[in-house]
Amino acid sequence: MTDAQITTLMQGALETLMWIVLPMLATAVIIGIVVSLIQTLTSIQDQTFSFAPRVVAVFVVFLVTFPWLLRVLVTFTSNILSDFTPFIK
Repeated sequence: MTDAQITTLMQGALETLMWIVLPMLATAVIIGIVVSLIQTLTSIQDQTFSFAPRVVAVFVVFLVTFPWLLRVLVTFTSNILSDFTPFIK
């Protein structure tokens, strides 16, 4: 494998990873900001109050986007494995 092939493969892997993580990460950030605003306005400083809604929201987004995530991963893997000859040499 040449350096260009490795770079292209890693770029595709990182790009796929970014697309997979983006919905859950964006949800965690948005829910975190909303909960922080609520905590600031109500003066509630409980750690569970900030953690539990984020976990639930990320899990729900994971369940909703799982078929799409699986399709993205299968497409990426099949693209790599369908033409494996450049990686052998």
